[in-house]
Amino acid sequence: MAAYRDGVTVIRELAARFTAAQWAALTPCYDLRAADVAGRLRCMADDYHEFLDDAPDSRLGRLMATGFPAATLARKLERQNAAELAELPDEPAPEHIAAFAESARSYAVRVPPLWDYPHHWYRGAVVTVGAMAGVACAEWHVHAWDLARSLGIDYRPAAPEIVFEGWWEGTPQVRPAEAAGLLVAAPVEGDVWETLLRMFGRDPDWLP
Repeated sequence: MAAYRDGVTVIRELAARFTAAQWAALTPCYDLRAADVAGRLRCMADDYHEFLDDAPDSRLGRLMATGFPAATLARKLERQNAAELAELPDEPAPEHIAAFAESARSYAVRVPPLWDYPHHWYRGAVVTVGAMAGVACAEWHVHAWDLARSLGIDYRPAAPEIVFEGWWEGTPQVRPAEAAGLLVAAPVEGDVWETLLRMFGRDPDWLP
């Protein structure tokens, strides 16, 4: 949870460096503008509350219960994210970031008492609330990297191995089918942070 909170903090710090014009710049996140990433973060933080409210039978839980392959799940989730982003109120990016931070921090308060509670299942593998917080933690740090790269600077979390391991535990869909239900070692070759970026579909060498 310390790494989770660090991710929220660095997003706020990076957002404070943007000028009004820079929010229109592209990012490595599916070529979204930085302002769109701000809106995306707000949507995602609110989604995590919704998923926890309805766990283990949330709309995410129902989608994961289908057992679709990881690539199919990613496409379906991306379509949901795009639809939510389109419905956001037309507000300045800093307001989206402020709303994100408030929502993400309140989520961090909710998680510890429910740490071992089932969040959802995927092919018989249970993902706990704590493991899902690991996924959220990775999301925040990767999107912090997106914003940093949009500014022309680099970002790397203080403890990338913790960020990676938290994400790995919460994403059984990326493991081999025969390993479902088992806690397997994460297959990291080379730099763990660059490995995570690639798992998120990012090019570590992306430049604006």
